[in-house]
Amino acid sequence: MMIKVVNNSSFALPSPKTSGASGLDLRANIDQAIVLKPLERVLIPTGLRIAIPDGHEGQVRARSGLALKHGITLANGLGTIDSDYRGEIGVILINLGEEDYIIDRGDRIAQLIIIRYETIQLKQVEYLDETERGDGGFGHTGY
Repeated sequence: MMIKVVNNSSFALPSPKTSGASGLDLRANIDQAIVLKPLERVLIPTGLRIAIPDGHEGQVRARSGLALKHGITLANGLGTIDSDYRGEIGVILINLGEEDYIIDRGDRIAQLIIIRYETIQLKQVEYLDETERGDGGFGHTGY
């Protein structure tokens, strides 16, 4: 899939690091280092604007290494970029670790995935079909 990108950063366009990689690393497009204190949130610009095709969405996901090693993740869990959004991609990071974390210019801070989705329409009904699970949730299956 070809995606049009406006790159206002000084970094090369993101590209997969391996042949099986599904995500593209997003870099911090900042002028100076940012110190992210424990439980602090910050919006990090990437300098990238993209045109996602209709029927697709961009998903901004946390980098597993940052989460495991430093407790750095996304404050919104998963960022969604709609196909009609044309602004700069920003990444909302939060420090869930116990120590300050320094974000430097060009650091890889998140991953971008492009996903196809189905457009849905809701239909109001009086009841739903029965299943074996029913309304059991939140640990109901033993996990």
